[in-house]
Amino acid sequence: MVIDAGEAVHVILGRLKKLPAGGRLELLTWKRDRSLVFVRQADGRVLVEERGFRNQEYTVEPGRLRKLLRTLLKREFPRSRRIRVLVHGLGP
Repeated sequence: MVIDAGEAVHVILGRLKKLPAGGRLELLTWKRDRSLVFVRQADGRVLVEERGFRNQEYTVEPGRLRKLLRTLLKREFPRSRRIRVLVHGLGP
């Protein structure tokens, strides 16, 4: 799926709410050279893996995810207009 960068925060937060524990949501640049991976944990927190300009991992509560997501999108996708979204681990 491809989304517009302007609506990325809204779409990603909505998708993460529906993601089961252990499910993964991956954001990629159009060239696929940088990415953000979100993994839903059993306790409700979200593991965020940043792979691109920086290679870091964050574990955040759902309430703090919006601010972190905005920061990471600005850093990893500064000029992107379209973002690739891959969802792994959805049930039937």
